[in-house]
Amino acid sequence: MLTGYFAGLGVVMAVWGTRIPAVQASAGLDTAGLAAVLLAAAVGMVAGLQVGGRLAEPARLSQLLTGGAIGLGISLALVGTCRNPLALAGAALLFGAAHGVLDVAVNAAAVRCQDAYGRPIMSGLHAAYSLGALGGAVLAAVTAHDSHTYIFGVTAAVMIVATAAVAPTTRWVGSADLDPVETVMRDRVPELSRSRVWLLGLLAAACLLGEGAAADWSAVHLGGLHASPAAGAAAYAGYSAAMAAGRLVGDRLIARFGAPRVVRTGAILASAGLIAGLSMADVPFALAGWAVFGLGLSVTIPALFSAAGAGGPRAVAAVAVTGYLGLLAGPALIGALATATTLPTALILPALLAAGVAVLSHRALENRW
Repeated sequence: MLTGYFAGLGVVMAVWGTRIPAVQASAGLDTAGLAAVLLAAAVGMVAGLQVGGRLAEPARLSQLLTGGAIGLGISLALVGTCRNPLALAGAALLFGAAHGVLDVAVNAAAVRCQDAYGRPIMSGLHAAYSLGALGGAVLAAVTAHDSHTYIFGVTAAVMIVATAAVAPTTRWVGSADLDPVETVMRDRVPELSRSRVWLLGLLAAACLLGEGAAADWSAVHLGGLHASPAAGAAAYAGYSAAMAAGRLVGDRLIARFGAPRVVRTGAILASAGLIAGLSMADVPFALAGWAVFGLGLSVTIPALFSAAGAGGPRAVAAVAVTGYLGLLAGPALIGALATATTLPTALILPALLAAGVAVLSHRALENRW
């Protein structure tokens, strides 16, 4: 059930992201207008993360999952129908808020279920998100000639119907049957201090800045190497596929070697891979570098959210808010650095941040799997 929620969230976000140019054209937005709409979605998401964190007690998780998913579907459909910039900004605000609430709910529910199982499952659930995003990107490509209003509406309808169908099952995540096992797990894992929550959030921001860099700048980087548009698109596709592959095996690696060691090794791999890809002005090296970067970062966010779960839903929300600030601000920061220097030089920043994650991950993840 949770796998479906993660996958569905990935599909929706990919469909939304890939059709943003159509949304811009239908509302007659210039670059500044589109930036305002995206800012509204970001503000809504931050608000949704905070509200979700305050409400995500075990007894309310099923309602947050159902309400967040239905709200996300309805707001996506609304975005597709808006032709007025002001109305579009309002719909984007609601879309971001629903995304934030659902994001906290699925991660808090995943932590609760992981504690009940007594073994790592978070990486596999995030792999479902990555695979859903890939599926959504394929869907968007196949339906590129169809109206975004139609695609948003169909995607929303499927999500709403599927959510209603599994609503009775979601009650399990708030069941008191999980409490005794959860208590045992909390006895084994100390409560998080405020400083540990901040450290987890900063590491999440560093990782998600890298994710934003891959999404917004990998194709541009390949274009600077005179690669074809197809090769430019392949850079992010390779990054995403490698991240999904890493997440599929991440839980087994963490169960065997422990989260600190796996995250540290992955972060070192990510840093080295991206630096190697940037240092050689060669398309195959660049493609390989982005893929290795995605593979190395694949286990970091699931492990960080899992560790935040020891502090409860509010800690998960705090880490998510800080992390997504990195995702939102990172591409713009890299753009500013690229303007002052060059893009390959600016892209060293996410590699350096990955190295920082390698150094600090043991302190943040100690006493976890």
